[in-house]
Amino acid sequence: MQYLTNEKLVIVGAAGMIGSNMAQSALMMGLTTNLCLYDVFSPEGVAEEMRQSGFDEVNITATTDVAEAFKDAKYIISSGGAPRKEGMTREDLLAGNCKIAEELGKNIKTYCPDVKHVVIIFNPADLTGLVTLLYSGLKPGQVTTLAGLDSTRLQNALAKKFGVMMNQVTGCATYGGHGEQMAVFGSAVKIAGKPLTDIIGTAEFPEEEWEQMKKDVTQGGAAIIKLRGRSSFQSPSYLSVEMIRSVMGGEAFRFPAGTYVSNEKYDHIMMAMDTVLDKNGCSYKMPVGTEEEIAKLDASYAHLCKMRDELVTLNIVPAISEWSKINPNL
Repeated sequence: MQYLTNEKLVIVGAAGMIGSNMAQSALMMGLTTNLCLYDVFSPEGVAEEMRQSGFDEVNITATTDVAEAFKDAKYIISSGGAPRKEGMTREDLLAGNCKIAEELGKNIKTYCPDVKHVVIIFNPADLTGLVTLLYSGLKPGQVTTLAGLDSTRLQNALAKKFGVMMNQVTGCATYGGHGEQMAVFGSAVKIAGKPLTDIIGTAEFPEEEWEQMKKDVTQGGAAIIKLRGRSSFQSPSYLSVEMIRSVMGGEAFRFPAGTYVSNEKYDHIMMAMDTVLDKNGCSYKMPVGTEEEIAKLDASYAHLCKMRDELVTLNIVPAISEWSKINPNL
């Protein structure tokens, strides 16, 4: 197999379902010959499974020692937070998982300040990603969060509705926060080449059905918990590995990513934008949509700011005016 790189990829939380699936996806995609599995619970069993799967061209290591894991790391994907359970929102995980994110950021700064890119997927991802970025000292384009899962949920819902393959549903995007306050954009969507806006409001797809679909998409994670009895693990695993593949110089990531935003409208926040994720890191432009869609995005931003400000109250992060003292890149 031809591998993209021999630089070290570390999967944090590798002993869990998400982490072990990430390990397998990374190996099947041929990302790197140097894979390290890290968890506070021993990930050696996952490493053994991967070796016994016949991935014999890769040096697969496993450790519970963060210094050993992060030494010489160039890429990190972290699922190392508490999972969401039935009846919980992503926001319910705020305080505990953001403390974990603080520790992760500090460990990155201590043990692998030369890391090239970090993908954060543990919830609430917008805030855990923001906290990781702050304490890591990295540049904004070096830390991204998993937001593409919301867009794939929209694509899936529309494909099922219209009886087409998912690749015939184009232009799907959700922006803002990764949660029930996300902004679902449908104005650029096409179904087998036909604009969705020409279909909404017809007998085939009444306005009320579209509104319900958008609501269902924002609650897609809760739906998986009800269906499977546990939170999503295969879809976030695969998409996060696709994200790290893109910054390794592989295939471009197809969906929006959560990225640090600080401009004249949205300030000191991590949220899904119209992004490009490649070997140069993450860059973004402001989403284009209808007046109603932009209003939803504004509301999602306001919700994220409320949670960010709660982190200040909880003393997990200092006041925004102090952030540049911790990370001069912000």
